[in-house]
Amino acid sequence: MSDDITRDSNGNALADGDSVTLIKDLKVKGSGGVTLKRGTLVKNIRLTGDADEIEANVEKVRGLVLRTEFVKKA
Repeated sequence: MSDDITRDSNGNALADGDSVTLIKDLKVKGSGGVTLKRGTLVKNIRLTGDADEIEANVEKVRGLVLRTEFVKKA
């Protein structure tokens, strides 16, 4: 893991197990046309080695990688 602190779109530090909310509708590539709507709560995130990305599981998609610029801490 890198020494960089993973931060959400508002600059709040994120940690493993945090919950985040999407701030933009996101189309999920390779999922058959699934779109995650703005305001969707994503629970129990996992940090990756990249400070700009987090991993999460949502209702329709498992093993999803989200860019931190599209989430805010819940």
